[in-house]
Amino acid sequence: MADRPPHDHAYQNMFSHAQMVRDLLCGFVPEAWVSELDFSSLEKISGRHLSDDLRGRESDVIWRLRLRHEWLYVYLLLEFQSRDDRWMALRVLVYTGLLYQDLIRTRVVGRGERLPAVFPIVIYNGRKPWRAARELAELIEPLPAGLQAYRPNQRYFVLDERWADGDESGHETASGDPGNLVRTLIDIERATDRERLYELVTDLSRRLAAPQHDSLRRAFTTWLNQVVVKRVAPTDNPPQYQDLQEVGTMLEQMEARSASGRASRGP
Repeated sequence: MADRPPHDHAYQNMFSHAQMVRDLLCGFVPEAWVSELDFSSLEKISGRHLSDDLRGRESDVIWRLRLRHEWLYVYLLLEFQSRDDRWMALRVLVYTGLLYQDLIRTRVVGRGERLPAVFPIVIYNGRKPWRAARELAELIEPLPAGLQAYRPNQRYFVLDERWADGDESGHETASGDPGNLVRTLIDIERATDRERLYELVTDLSRRLAAPQHDSLRRAFTTWLNQVVVKRVAPTDNPPQYQDLQEVGTMLEQMEARSASGRASRGP
């Protein structure tokens, strides 16, 4: 596998916030069971409870929450490579198995109990659409009828950021909820000009202005420093901004200078 890009940690930081997990599931997973989730029960699984094999997946994030009366584990795999991974279904099977082993080892699942459901989500932002098989069965040679019952299977969900269409708006709601922040993250990833980036970052800064959003606001600022600032100001030592408002001001000033330059050159 190729070296993981530096903004993996920034994404991990953002998806370590319950609001982002809620927005991801509610806005981009069009399945009926999502409406039955108890988001107040969201709990991030600490790395100290995981085996060395899973802790080695530093960019992955694991949460659990209640689905009806049972726990559902949401396994987020952050894939920031130039293209998809043909063997992802097999990797997901391995990671799910490791998670199950950890739940047994730590006695989260006791003797006589069943293993909980795991919902694996691959978050991908490559330039080309994700085309890898989403079910392990597609990677296995066709089997005679008698052997099909022994064929392992695993399916995973993909959020392909460049092609995703969520159901929720990335705008603040009347109740003060900041709106779907995953939708906003994707809009920023897709934005191709500084004026649009300025609008998005300024709106995001306003929506995350309340004190209860301070941690997520810092997480977005870190991500913008590592991704957006480097994109619009590609230098060896780009400045590191301390707040969303500072990033917005930078984008506004850059656009103003660009507009002035265009005006001085004339038609």
